[in-house]
Amino acid sequence: MTDGVSVATTHGSMRRAPTSDLAHRKSRGAFFTPQPIADFLAAWAINRNAAARILDPTCGEAVFLQAAGALLAQLGAEAADLPDQLVGVDVHPGTLLAAEQALRAERLEARLLVDDFFALAPPDGPGARLPLFDAVVGNPPFVRYQEHAGAARHRAAEAALAQGVRLSGLASSWAALVVHACAFLKPEGRLAMVLPAELLSVHYAEPVRRWLRRRFAAVHLVMFERLQFEGALENVVLVLAQGAGGCDAFSLHHVRDAVDLARIQPFDHVNVVPAEEGKWTDLLLPTHHRQLFRSVIEEHFTSLDSYGSPELGAVTGANHYFAISEGTKTEYGLVDKHVVPISPPGTRHLQGLSFRKRDWERLRASGEPVWLLHPDGDQIDEALGNYIDHGEALGVPGAYKCQVRAPWWRPPLAAVPDLFFTYMSHRHPRLVANHAGVRHLNSMHGLRLRNDAPKSAQAALPILALNSVTMLGAEIFGRSYGGGVLKMEPREAATLPMADHAELVSAWQLLKNDRASIDRHLRQGLWTNVVKKVDEALLQRTMGLRHADVAELHQASRSLRQRRIGVD
Repeated sequence: MTDGVSVATTHGSMRRAPTSDLAHRKSRGAFFTPQPIADFLAAWAINRNAAARILDPTCGEAVFLQAAGALLAQLGAEAADLPDQLVGVDVHPGTLLAAEQALRAERLEARLLVDDFFALAPPDGPGARLPLFDAVVGNPPFVRYQEHAGAARHRAAEAALAQGVRLSGLASSWAALVVHACAFLKPEGRLAMVLPAELLSVHYAEPVRRWLRRRFAAVHLVMFERLQFEGALENVVLVLAQGAGGCDAFSLHHVRDAVDLARIQPFDHVNVVPAEEGKWTDLLLPTHHRQLFRSVIEEHFTSLDSYGSPELGAVTGANHYFAISEGTKTEYGLVDKHVVPISPPGTRHLQGLSFRKRDWERLRASGEPVWLLHPDGDQIDEALGNYIDHGEALGVPGAYKCQVRAPWWRPPLAAVPDLFFTYMSHRHPRLVANHAGVRHLNSMHGLRLRNDAPKSAQAALPILALNSVTMLGAEIFGRSYGGGVLKMEPREAATLPMADHAELVSAWQLLKNDRASIDRHLRQGLWTNVVKKVDEALLQRTMGLRHADVAELHQASRSLRQRRIGVD
């Protein structure tokens, strides 16, 4: 597993980029838009209006302008009028030169502006260079916050704020662009854009989700079952919005891939009411899966925080210094009063149902950092002084977390949890019993069981959390990132569906004798066997769900996981 994330879609034509150009395109979020998507969005945006004026705010090599121009010509638009009807903006002069050549090859013309779109004033502002448009189409660059920085980020944030949308510093570039682009849209105009599917799931996109409901009278979302952009790991969603005044429900369409767009019929959609707050990941599910999931959790499930509240691990500011191996401890002469035992940073070593004392001892013998520097007093003896000097030589006191605490060399401690929660996951977050009785760092969460939790909860939860409903809940309530990473912060982990107390106890009676074999299967990576066994004991035998319903829930969980990790 990696902590990295990958950029994904943006503008472009259907011509294949040379391999040598791929890294440069990725650095600015550039991938080619499939022609069926461009044609579909252009047709919807124009709505058979031969006089429609179309803006692509990040036009790239003009695939959307070509599609719109060809359709306008078919509808009877005069060739001489097209430069007034088709406007594209892009910050790269070379890209616009390619766009101009591509348009001319199709006997089309457009007005192409070399500029940073965020530097263009809205039509109702001073210094405006563009009018209001009937439609805004395109596929904005998807550049993550790490690369979207400096003056460019500031301009983007200010442009979004001018439209009443305050974005966090973690927002990717597309979020501000789609909001700013609609400042150029007539009140009853149409928005037709390709956006990353994280629109539905990540926290930073919540202001954009609220804005969509507030700004438009009707919003349509088109979901794809398969990845649509070659070389990109990010799923996308088509957003088609129109009118003004706000809406209560969205129209939802599910298709397999871009070719299926041509088969969408006017009344083939499903109306859904997105949550007022939080994520919309469940909209990625077909309606019957979504309804089945909701009915099952309402009848049979509670939330993880009914067992205990997920808690952050200790934040040291410099794990490479504060997390210490047995060798380093011995080298500096540190003793037990200087350190406390911990689960090493990361979660790769949490393979089974529990983290045992012998697991900790094995990691200690193999040189893993199983100690945390945490002197039990302010008195500095020779051994501690030498290690503090070592930290100062490394520049550790300059780390932000070290600067804001006194003394800098004593990091905070998190309480010893009953269970660990692996909140950064590729497959699925897991609960692991802390039988070693050690503390944890911020690479995982901890869970201390409530006094009213069942006595069997510490042993039962790691197994019974491996059911299709809980796994589906993780996909819906967690944060999905490019590259396949699923992350659950404490407040999201707290909402994770868990079997209610009585049914957990009943299912545990059916499974407790199989604990050793289940643990062995998990350590061997045989997840499918485990989930099948847990689903049978918990969902079917204890809760009484039909086999067909359990199969549907399993498929829903599997499909969202495959969508997240980019598997067709």
